[in-house]
Amino acid sequence: MKEAALYEKIGSSTVRCKLCRHFCNIENGERGFCGVRENREGTLFSLVHDKLVSTNVDPIEKKPLFHFAPGTKSFSIATVGCNFRCTFCQNYTISQAPHETGEISGTNFTPQELVSMALESGCKSIAYTYTEPTIYYELALDTMILAKKAGLLNVFVTNGYMSKDALDGLSGLLDGANVDLKAFGDRFYTEYCQARLKGVLDSLQYIKKMGVWLEVTTLLIPGLNDQPNEIKEMAHYIKKELGRETPWHVSRFFPRYKELDLPPTEASELRKVRQVGLDEGLYYVYTGNLPWEPGEKTYCPGCSYMLIDRVGYTIQKYVIKEGRCPKCGYIVEGVGL
Repeated sequence: MKEAALYEKIGSSTVRCKLCRHFCNIENGERGFCGVRENREGTLFSLVHDKLVSTNVDPIEKKPLFHFAPGTKSFSIATVGCNFRCTFCQNYTISQAPHETGEISGTNFTPQELVSMALESGCKSIAYTYTEPTIYYELALDTMILAKKAGLLNVFVTNGYMSKDALDGLSGLLDGANVDLKAFGDRFYTEYCQARLKGVLDSLQYIKKMGVWLEVTTLLIPGLNDQPNEIKEMAHYIKKELGRETPWHVSRFFPRYKELDLPPTEASELRKVRQVGLDEGLYYVYTGNLPWEPGEKTYCPGCSYMLIDRVGYTIQKYVIKEGRCPKCGYIVEGVGL
């Protein structure tokens, strides 16, 4: 175990966690909402600082990050736990394990071992992903420091519910992030995630302000977050507050966890939402979990020329030269293009 970062003592034995926007008050012997931070006699500990449940080499496009070192590999890690309780979670077997079983499973790795594994596997970056990286902040932070020294990039795939203090601690270490914007209504967040929309929006804007490369993902769930007016408001928000160059990934839902009675998202609905984003003026709107679609490809905002031809997570064609469109010279937004 490792003493947790970002908490304060309240009285003799209660602590207040300041890592995410739940700001849990945790009594002695109890755990926070994430299930992996425990108060032991007035000291808050991370229970997952060295316990990994997943270490994989993924294409960076799987995160999904389409404008961040495209075509490279990312060493992807995760622990158990999450500070959301999404009823539709695609990785619920690991994200919700501490809530459902109370167990903290995993294999011991040190940050140095993780960095060495990333380098040995030829990865360009380390991705803190699969569950919510905020809840294993101490492990992520220690690994990110070493990764930077080794010349690796660091990326978060996150629900965006970390505190401002947590983001400040990542300044200069975090290079890219894909943030789930799960819906554009607070009711959805409270009912299906047990969180609040405002915290996510605040983080999105702060991450952008930090200069971290940002992409946004929305899992489109039939009947829950796909109302046309809400989709249009979301697209407008991304353009106005995050910038029209911010890629938006609209992904197909498949029945999972507690939402087994809902149908998969129709391909036609994904195409409609993508068009809403393009009509709003966003430069890059992608469809996810739907291979062989125009929505997987990157087109030049200046002349509409196809710059990157993707099928799934594989790049078939890449024509960007020195960060520019070869046809019109447009400077394509991103990192390592």
